[in-house]
Amino acid sequence: MRKTTQLMGAVSATALIAFTSVPALAVGTNAGDTITNNVTVGYSVGGVEQADETASDSFTVDRRIDVTVAENGGTSTTVAPDEQDAAITFTVTNLSNDTADFDLSVVQSAADDFDISNVQFYLDDGNGVFDGGDTLVTFIDELAEDDSVVIHVIGDIPDTVINGQTADVALVADAHAAGGVGSLGAEYTATAGANTAGVDNVLFDGAGDVDSANAGDHSDTDTFVVAAADLTVTKTSTIISDPVNGTTNPKAIPGATIEYCITVANAAGVATASAVDVTDTLPGEVTFVSAFGIYVDGDAACTGGTEGVGSGDAAFNSGTGEVTGDLSPIAAGTTSSLYFRVTID
Repeated sequence: MRKTTQLMGAVSATALIAFTSVPALAVGTNAGDTITNNVTVGYSVGGVEQADETASDSFTVDRRIDVTVAENGGTSTTVAPDEQDAAITFTVTNLSNDTADFDLSVVQSAADDFDISNVQFYLDDGNGVFDGGDTLVTFIDELAEDDSVVIHVIGDIPDTVINGQTADVALVADAHAAGGVGSLGAEYTATAGANTAGVDNVLFDGAGDVDSANAGDHSDTDTFVVAAADLTVTKTSTIISDPVNGTTNPKAIPGATIEYCITVANAAGVATASAVDVTDTLPGEVTFVSAFGIYVDGDAACTGGTEGVGSGDAAFNSGTGEVTGDLSPIAAGTTSSLYFRVTID
């Protein structure tokens, strides 16, 4: 009888077990949250309902560190030689379950053609375009979980690059503890050993272009591609007439008229050359023929074109002896010219 009573006290045949708990840990539950699970056991003895027995368990949610960096646009970025503040754009997303800071850096490939210089980072103002409204930063400050920001990586292109050369630039975002507004916190590292009672750190990030998985950082790459013109300038002179022979077999004697021809040819398969300005300083032994003028946008044989004096496209400065002219943009594989005449003194 005593044995039977003891068994009934421990687990009655009519015992009812009910569980009341917070849902199990799900992706996105905040680091530091406490998850509590309560259990209630009701039972009877000899048909008499007894007071419920209860128990409870709690644990602290650990910190899962995860970040992604993604290049915006999906295509390479075209730049020109000597371009300043060339921009490539990335989105950085905090997939952690806690607010974090992210230190920013770049890795430039050793397998491409050139490196950019004067690298800076700008936090976008919301329009996704690098402009005067963006903010210069060195790290991403207090990025909430599941939030994203757009970062522009800015740099200068060398003046020595040529058409088609490339520069691969990877943006790296490295997770740090939220250090308070304006301060970069300590870099996150994985908590070693067994789970502790506090908030442990688990590095959950995948491998990016220049980083390893589970290291607390992530990266992606964009490429600058140079679109440059390749100009060849040639200057020739032709004797038009002289005071003795006229236009028949003229010679370069004093009083002869000489036509100077300046051609500007752009190579095939390159970028269009724009804002083409020609400056020619005349030697002291010749005099500019103002009656002929200065022709711009002629062809490769220095024919055609438009007389540019008075239109603002061309001018002669008698004080400096300079002939200047503006040519229209010169597309790849085409030639434009400027020509004028002088007399030999």
